[in-house]
Amino acid sequence: MNEISIKAEPIFTIGSFAVTNTLLTTWVVIALLIILGLLISHSVKKSAGKVPGKLQNASEAALDTFLNFMTTVAGSREKAVRFLPIVGTIFFFILAANWAGIIPGVGSIGFYHLVSGKEVFVPYFRSANSDLNTTLALALIVVTLSQIVGFAVIGTKEHISKYICLTSPIDFFVGILEILGEFTRIISFSFRLFGNVFAGEVLLTIITFLVPYILPVPFLGLELFVGIIQALIFATLAMMFLSTATEAHEQH
Repeated sequence: MNEISIKAEPIFTIGSFAVTNTLLTTWVVIALLIILGLLISHSVKKSAGKVPGKLQNASEAALDTFLNFMTTVAGSREKAVRFLPIVGTIFFFILAANWAGIIPGVGSIGFYHLVSGKEVFVPYFRSANSDLNTTLALALIVVTLSQIVGFAVIGTKEHISKYICLTSPIDFFVGILEILGEFTRIISFSFRLFGNVFAGEVLLTIITFLVPYILPVPFLGLELFVGIIQALIFATLAMMFLSTATEAHEQH
């Protein structure tokens, strides 16, 4: 049985920059999403004034369903539409990255190299979200954007008053909790997604080793379900944080 490593393994280097197997998977997922986006855009332009094709219908149905769900999360259609580009991008990236992790060959095709005189297996590709660096980057993007949105929408003074308020000891203490809450969001955001994806990776590795043929199939189906649920949870929380950032201190 191959050893399971929490740390992403380097595959090759570009100068002094090490490209890991999770980063390589991330690049492939992004490339495929860009290609899919271009195909959908071409389909929309091609069917202008005509009956939409299957690809356009499927993409529009998926996007409309996602937008309707995010409207219930944001509380208004206007907010959902405003933040749809970033939240939708995050959702579809996480979903594609999660599902890419269960493609045959991902995690099982690689090479061996010597570490302290012992052969260690290193896969060429590995689930992108099983790397804490990826999930931490996504969490930082969401939290940073929520701060930028807050400054842009309600103004610098009003936004800062959420965190620094000297009108009373209680308000000051609540502001401190809000500051701590921003840091805990980053931690919970990144570790929730990382923990679930990494645990699924470990489970599939163990099950495949113990019973390599029929038994892993139901777990693959479970991972498909977990993949979309984790992407939806992350996107939902992102929409909530971005929507909350547009509210004044009294509303918040």
